[in-house]
Amino acid sequence: MNFRAGVSPTALDLGSRLESKQAVIGIVGMGYVGLPLFLRYLDVGYRVVGFDIDQSKIDALNRGESYIAHIDGSAMENAEADRFRGTSDFADIKDVDAIILCLPTPLDNHREPDLSYVLNSMELILPHMRTGQVLSFESTTYPGTTDEELAPLIEKSGHTIGDGVFLVYSPEREDPGNPNFTTSTIPKVYSGITPSCKHVGAALYGHVIDELVPVSSTRTAEMTKILENTYRAVNIALVNELKLVSDPMGIDIFEAIRAAATKPFGFTPFYPGPGLGGHCIPIDPFYLTWKAREYELTTRFIELAGETNSKMPDYVITRITDALNTQSRSVKGSRILILGASYKKNVDDMRESPSVVIMQKLEERGAHVSYADPFVPRLPTMRRFDLGLEAIDLDDPAVASFDCVVVSTDHDDFDWEMIGRTSRLIVDTRGRFVADNERIFRA
Repeated sequence: MNFRAGVSPTALDLGSRLESKQAVIGIVGMGYVGLPLFLRYLDVGYRVVGFDIDQSKIDALNRGESYIAHIDGSAMENAEADRFRGTSDFADIKDVDAIILCLPTPLDNHREPDLSYVLNSMELILPHMRTGQVLSFESTTYPGTTDEELAPLIEKSGHTIGDGVFLVYSPEREDPGNPNFTTSTIPKVYSGITPSCKHVGAALYGHVIDELVPVSSTRTAEMTKILENTYRAVNIALVNELKLVSDPMGIDIFEAIRAAATKPFGFTPFYPGPGLGGHCIPIDPFYLTWKAREYELTTRFIELAGETNSKMPDYVITRITDALNTQSRSVKGSRILILGASYKKNVDDMRESPSVVIMQKLEERGAHVSYADPFVPRLPTMRRFDLGLEAIDLDDPAVASFDCVVVSTDHDDFDWEMIGRTSRLIVDTRGRFVADNERIFRA
């Protein structure tokens, strides 16, 4: 799409530098979103600077190492050393042509948007911004954040958006651990505050993403990401509720879903679990409900889905209690093994993991809790939890020593045959085993 009509000369010049790969790309926030983007720009031939306040990440970057288990850092191994670096010095913002924000946007304790990571980073960035730069915001957020929060800050610092500097919103769409989709192959939605911003946004992402999806405004781009994750949250809530209904009826909900998924039209399979985890689905719908209140609107459907999903760890605890009761045991004093600590399989991502919630609740009830996870050797300190546990190694004697084994995250690396054969009692939240109501229970 051609946006040259009404595009400023500065935008044309910056767009040309981006298209010719002469521009330097700066990534702010080198986590699960920032690192893959850093590696992608490096892989296609750009010079890239990674910014983060975590010095351990910066040190790893400068050694040419990936510090996230499922992310291959070979792009750094294959690139010339002078084409990439990491830094915690935000004065180096002046040396880049593009600033891409990949920062956390969590909820606070009142389930309201917490933009502190973004706004604090903007305080570090703005003193060093210069004419001829583009700032692209990738964090998931409520519609209006880019034009209501970021644009005024940039203009207050003395820049004119659409003339001297350019502001873009393009939501990240990373799916950690999914080998079928990569940063380059997932279509990328984007828009800009002005036509000049939109022109620069197309040039910024044109070489690193196979398919760009321009939309009319940054608010539409923001709503697109909220819509995607609200859709998933609501449908997961639906199958979680169906699981609650199916269990007392003696129905295996996983079997029912697999059968329904054979219908070639009108049905998309979603699967229940121990609760929602990750950086998007448990959080993003509440960004929309918060913004809706500004317009005196209620979002009862979304809030009901959130309430259903948030109750799933308690349901798992109930099923663990029921399973132990069949063995004349109580939760208190029982040795319980949690399989999987990350929020989804085959990654080390702990954000909002329901496994940790379950561990905490079990410990509060007097259980002796251990966990196994090939991707998480030690539970990190989290905002709400600090259990101080280290992963155990799994073998026949270890598994057999526990009163109950809980399948919370079904990593492919686990020896499922051994676990099924050796465990005294299994509570399965992921449908890995066939429930027999004697030794294996659904949750």
